[in-house]
Amino acid sequence: MAFGIIFLGFFVFFRKEGDFFLSIQVRAFMKGGRKQLMNDKEIVDLFWEREEAAIVRAEEKYGRFCHSISYHILHNREDARECVNDTWYHAWRSMPPKRPERLSAYLGKITRNLSINRFKSYGAGKRGGGQAALALSELSDCIPAAGGVEEAVEEMILVDAIEQFLYGLTEEKRRIFLCRYWYLMPVKETARRYGMSESRLTSMLFRMRKDLKLHLEKEGIVL
Repeated sequence: MAFGIIFLGFFVFFRKEGDFFLSIQVRAFMKGGRKQLMNDKEIVDLFWEREEAAIVRAEEKYGRFCHSISYHILHNREDARECVNDTWYHAWRSMPPKRPERLSAYLGKITRNLSINRFKSYGAGKRGGGQAALALSELSDCIPAAGGVEEAVEEMILVDAIEQFLYGLTEEKRRIFLCRYWYLMPVKETARRYGMSESRLTSMLFRMRKDLKLHLEKEGIVL
């Protein structure tokens, strides 16, 4: 299944509308911190100037945020820590030439991709029953199989369709959908975060997946 395409759609949406959700997540992890943190532009400037302090400042501001993303996927603190460490290495290698406007979304995407790759490398026994496997399997009926859709034009059509779907959701549903399928957050934790029962959340996610499938079909995307 072309999971990478739908996650690209999520990231494009994050890059445009990141304030509504990512900033909330980041503020939650930064809450209570006493140290004055650098703004994103200053941190990116340090990367461009090849100052090693860039990594220190990025970790101070987004280390817990990135670790949370990785841990929700891997459920292994040591592996999550390694993925976060690798995030700073990949950020160092990619800036320059890249200059992200939303550093939280940029670093979160790197961490997420590294964690998904680590998850895929796990043996079947280690993967089985995990929240990441479950969340990905829930999307299996909504995502086109790999093949023709990997062509560049069709890929962008799919990304646009996913964006349209996300924009059409209410803010609460959008946050819930992204919690579950971008951050791969467990149903129990997501339900607690939004003050609802697990059964109600499960039903809501089922309806949203069904709506996503119908939306893609209406856009002419073959499943």
